[in-house]
Order: sequence, then C-alpha cells, then structure tokens
Amino acid sequence: MDLFSSLEEENNPRKTKLGNTSIDYVQAAGILTEAKGFMGAYDYTLNPYSGCSFGCNYCYAAFFSRSTGDKDNWGNWLRVKENALQLLMKKRKKPLIDKTIYMSSVTDPYQPIEKDLELTRSLLKELIDYHKVRLVIQTRSQLATRDIDLYKQFEVIQVNMTITTDSEEVRKAFEPHCPSNKVRLKAIKEITDAGIKTCITMTPLLPVENAKDFTKQLLTTGVKKFIVQPFHQDKGKFIAGTGADALEQIKKMQWTDEKYNEVVTEFREQLPWLGEGKNGFAPI
Repeated sequence: MDLFSSLEEENNPRKTKLGNTSIDYVQAAGILTEAKGFMGAYDYTLNPYSGCSFGCNYCYAAFFSRSTGDKDNWGNWLRVKENALQLLMKKRKKPLIDKTIYMSSVTDPYQPIEKDLELTRSLLKELIDYHKVRLVIQTRSQLATRDIDLYKQFEVIQVNMTITTDSEEVRKAFEPHCPSNKVRLKAIKEITDAGIKTCITMTPLLPVENAKDFTKQLLTTGVKKFIVQPFHQDKGKFIAGTGADALEQIKKMQWTDEKYNEVVTEFREQLPWLGEGKNGFAPI
C-alpha cells in the first residue's frame, strides 16, 4: 500500500462493525456466477457482498453459508467483495451483450453498508458504460431509490422490492433489522413513478392481517407485476435462536395453507399480474 492510500484509509477508516454485524473486506475469486437452481433461467447472478446484515430469520441464503458458524450467525457477519469492480472490469474485452443478470441471489445489494461504500452503484455504472445486460435487482431497502439515475440508463432493467406482509408486528418478528413495510412501499412507488419497470415480491408471503387492505396498499405503488410463494414452517428452517417470535406470530394469526390461499385468491382477483414461485422470477 502506498503512502497516499495509507493516509486516505486513515482519514476514511473502513467500518468493521455496523449494528450487530461484523464487516470483513475480502478478495473474491469472481463476481459473476453462472446461475443454477432456482435462478437457473438467468445467465449469471451477481452478489457484491457475502452475508447480509438484514439477517431475516427465515432466509434461505443462510443455508448456503460455507460453515455452520456462518449459518448460525446469519445477520451478524458481512463480507465485502472489495475487488468486485475490478473483477467486472476484466469483462470489458468481451462485453456482456443481452446476458441476463440477477443481482442479488444470496445477499441484498442495498444493505446498510452500501450507503457508505457505493459498491453496488459502481457495478451498475460499469454495466452501463461497457455492457448491455438485462438486469433484475432484488432488494428490500429504500436505498435503491438512490440509483434511479442509473436505472434510467439501462435499456432493460427491473427493480424488485420484497414486501412479505402487511403487519409490522409480523415484520418485526421475521425481519427485525429490515426497513418497515411503509418505507418499502414508498420506495418502490418512487422507483415506479420514475418510469422504471418494477415488481413486488411477496416471497415468502408471511402472515397477513387484512388481505383486502394489503392489496389496496400494493396497488397504490403503481407496480404492475407481483410474485408470491408460500412459507412452509414445517419445511423451512430458522437460523439458530431466532425462530420463537416468528413461530408465535404464525400461531397467533392462525396462518395456514388455507389462509395463504385465501390471500392469494384476493391477489389474483385484484392485482394486474401475479406470478408464483420460480416461474414468477423468469428473466425479463
């Protein structure tokens, strides 16, 4: 490291802790991963980070962690792929033309540290300047509104906002470190109003208080595309020590397959377009 870099780091120290989340900075081997499994219809997935400080207690991504310790401590660790931009820059010699990219599959590209690092933003700029991709962005953060100026420069892009319930009580039990439902609804409305193609993903759909009112809230965003899939508590797994409050909410609200189907029926009748499961996530 040269003297200038050392002074710059001293003046702008990198965060190693954000809330309950410890942050490490790593050199990744690659940044574009060949899409497989649930996202197999895409060409690539792109994850600027490993881990996620949102730490939703039902998150499937936790179970792809490399170690039991990482899985059990999901939400308490985050690894920044600090060379992500440099890795993507190597693709300039052979531009990505009409490739479908899903960002991100096992992290949130707009989790809190992104506000400081702007790593996701740098990757978006690189894709705009040197490639021509078909991009789907998946988040549950209002920070996504920051990059509306960049979204407008893509020929093909869709921003997905995850909103899993109408109940703040349920949200706090399952997603205690995430933005509120109200904040997310406002954010996706702002992106939609800017002329960007958007989608609301209710995946998984958690206990709902009032299906009719929830549907009205969804419609106020102006979003035309929605995706839903069930949460199966008997098939799902909770991260160690985090499931008690969530399971209590399921019991309290008597959330059953029948209740889920009732809500989905309301969605089908009122929402412009509703996809379910893997088919709903097909590339744009």
